[in-house]
Amino acid sequence: MNAIDSLGLGRFGIYTFDFEGLGAARIRDHAQELEDLGWPAIWVPEAVGREAFTHAGLLLAATRRIRVANGIAQIWSREARRTHGAALLLADAHPGRHLLGLGYGGVPRPGVKPLAAMAGYLDELDALAAAPDNPAPATPVRRVLAGYGPKMLELARDRSLGAHTYHVTTAHTAQAREILGPDALLAVEHPVLLDADPGRARALAREHLAPYLATPYNAAKFRRLGYTDEDFTDGGSDRLVDDLVYWGDLDTVAAKLRGQLAAGADHVAVQVIGTPPGGSALPHWRRLAEALV
Repeated sequence: MNAIDSLGLGRFGIYTFDFEGLGAARIRDHAQELEDLGWPAIWVPEAVGREAFTHAGLLLAATRRIRVANGIAQIWSREARRTHGAALLLADAHPGRHLLGLGYGGVPRPGVKPLAAMAGYLDELDALAAAPDNPAPATPVRRVLAGYGPKMLELARDRSLGAHTYHVTTAHTAQAREILGPDALLAVEHPVLLDADPGRARALAREHLAPYLATPYNAAKFRRLGYTDEDFTDGGSDRLVDDLVYWGDLDTVAAKLRGQLAAGADHVAVQVIGTPPGGSALPHWRRLAEALV
């Protein structure tokens, strides 16, 4: 059995920031409907106030089968002992349903090397696992690492079940698969818009991409894929926008998402963008479920 089959993530899942702006009751209702629609996995970030493990615990408790993945729990948000204890409890309470996604995350830290920081954090987690203070769950904690560059992808391959990537092209997915090898998990997030109007779709896509294009390490990531300074002007070139945000009618978007699988991804976490604050992408998730799950 390969990594994707053993984890039960399916080929497509949901990635969403929407729950950051919803109350607990609406989050529960949404998670239950996503499960009823057949979505096998929900990925949630830790970026705008929700704490990674309480968020995952709420979603797991509200559902029966769906997998819940942290995409990502930031290593700077808590010491390794707290991450270890939280992950153990979730694995014990919801066997086989929680995926611990870890990442460097947060603001740049001058003088701190992300690779060394992540390796050190994993060393602490492994030491805690070797001498546990808490009961070991019947189903062990499963972890993946957020990775982009070759060294972080190698660390993900060697020290976890695989890698979770964010805002990448199919070219990067192919490169990541080559580094990870055939057996490690490669879970790729990709933003989408179910809108066939080029002007409107690209405007929303540029609004979504603006903070990422303004971040030096993201810009460097895109440059390594062959984009130039011209691709970063005026909110991003059409080429860059179209590669990073799939837009169009349902069939067009679904076909592009399947292209990530063809490039080497095991699982694609689909992020519907353009939802207003406090709103929900549920109508779009319903339509996407018809095409993908």
